[in-house]
Amino acid sequence: MNSKAPGILKWVVGDRSLATFRLLWLMIRGWRSFLYITDGYPVYPRLINDCDHLVSKTAMTRFEGENSRLRHYLARLHRKTFCYSSQLRC
Repeated sequence: MNSKAPGILKWVVGDRSLATFRLLWLMIRGWRSFLYITDGYPVYPRLINDCDHLVSKTAMTRFEGENSRLRHYLARLHRKTFCYSSQLRC
């Protein structure tokens, strides 16, 4: 996620395993970012250098909001806790 641009830049669908993170890491490591902020899941330090890695759940709030909206729009008929489209009826 870029703090100066809206939206998610890259994402991978899968479980929270090292194999899934490796797929995402192969896409984003070439960006040469100076800081990667994560929620502290144990697989991240295996690929991200300590000097480039900040573990901060607070700093993840924007990403968590984007992630929540993404999940909502992908499964909007099953999750009625957000705005539910009145155009789609079961």
